[in-house]
Order: sequence, then structure tokens, then C-alpha cells
Amino acid sequence: MTFRLDAFLPYRLSVAAAQVSRRFAALYEAEAGLTIPEWRVLAHLDHSGAVSIRDIHARVNLDKSVVSRAASRLQGAGLVRKSGNDADRRLIVLELTPQGQALMLRLGRIAEAFQADLLAELGPDAAALDRLLSRLAGKETGAA
Repeated sequence: MTFRLDAFLPYRLSVAAAQVSRRFAALYEAEAGLTIPEWRVLAHLDHSGAVSIRDIHARVNLDKSVVSRAASRLQGAGLVRKSGNDADRRLIVLELTPQGQALMLRLGRIAEAFQADLLAELGPDAAALDRLLSRLAGKETGAA
């Protein structure tokens, strides 16, 4: 039997995630000119408050250098503020500026509408998909 990439679940999950991500990226790129890494940094800061680049890197599944470059662009646009950590000078802490918070209010509404559309596409299968994704994600962390 020949290995079939198109039937390999990790590959199919990756392709589906990339396609959904690109669909959503088109919306926030049109609204705010953001890249995928910039969106992920902003969304994480909106969710978590002030955190280090290292924490964002661990949470959003992007290389530290990608997070750092996105943070620099966002700082240049006035959307995030960088500061040092008194306890560990190697850590750079990021937080949303008032302008960044206002943008995330707008983008949050777009994200919620996008999510509602996705859930409508999936119909009754949405709940099962949510459970299955949680189960798969739990395997990596050792959770059930």
C-alpha cells in the first residue's frame, strides 16, 4: 500500500487550518492592513493583557523572531507599547496602546462574525468538531 498524503490526518488538519486562516486574514488585512503574525500578536495581547514576547511566542505558535518583527511593526504603527521587565532585562513586555485597543474592538467584531459564519457552514457538526479538536490538542499537553 502506498502512503496517501491526502488521507493523512495531520496533513489534512494543517491544510484546513491554513485555508481558514487565509480566509480570515483577508478580512483583517482589508480592514487594518495586518499580517497573520501581527493579528496573532494583537489578539493575544487583547486576550491576555501585557505579556512578554517569549510568552506570545509560546502561545501563538510563531518563531520568536517573527513575533519580535511583528511587535516592532505594531509599535511603529502605534498599536503596541514595548517595555522592559525589571526582574529580567532580557524580557520585552508588550501591551496594547489605546489605539491598539480600539482596533481590537473593531477586529473582534469581524472575528466574531467570521466565527459565526464558520459555525453556520458546519451546522450541527460544529460541536463535534470542537470536541475532537479539544481532544487532539489535549494529547500534546498530556491532558485527557
